[in-house]
Amino acid sequence: MSAPRVGVLALQGDFARHIASLEALVVDVMRVVRPEDLDGLDALVLPGGESTTMMKLMDANRLREPLTRAVREHPVLGTCAGAILLGIESTRLPGPPLGVLDLTLERNAYGRQIDSFTADVGVSVLGGSFPGVFIRAPRIRRVGAGVEVIARLPASDPAGEPVGVRRGRAVGLCFHPELTSDLRLHRWFLAEVAGLTLASHVQGTSEGPVGRPVSARAREAGR
Repeated sequence: MSAPRVGVLALQGDFARHIASLEALVVDVMRVVRPEDLDGLDALVLPGGESTTMMKLMDANRLREPLTRAVREHPVLGTCAGAILLGIESTRLPGPPLGVLDLTLERNAYGRQIDSFTADVGVSVLGGSFPGVFIRAPRIRRVGAGVEVIARLPASDPAGEPVGVRRGRAVGLCFHPELTSDLRLHRWFLAEVAGLTLASHVQGTSEGPVGRPVSARAREAGR
């Protein structure tokens, strides 16, 4: 049986860290930079980065229309800027987002790069907390009908601020799971949301290059 084939939008941002997380789960990863890179995928990941730059590069690479179709036809995970791209409305964008999640988000609402922080997030689909890495993170200001809140901040408050959502096969997270050594959210997305079969020996955590503290380098990668 062949490994699941997952595309990671690789125009700008921290796509390399997502690729490392996915490869640790024994997934065949395709870097998506051109429309033809979307062919034959089982799922998609939209990484963190600079959402304005990412949207401009999408247009320059003729990716907007193919990507708009792809996020409706495939399971998709968007983190930080990727969540902004999946929403229907956000502040100061050069064009409309992809509109697959009925959300309104405010960009950089937790502060500037220097205000980056880590905090335990309560993730209902994991049945516990997850180490949330927030880097110039967006804030969810409105959650539309049919959108389920799956992650809240702080972890101790079941009615806390929403920082992760799901609607069908689309998931948006305000934080960066790929900047930790914890693979549970990537695994949950692939197995439970996308319905893909993963290698049975793969565990929920990983040591090594996937997990690092929030260093200056990591903050830069997650912009």
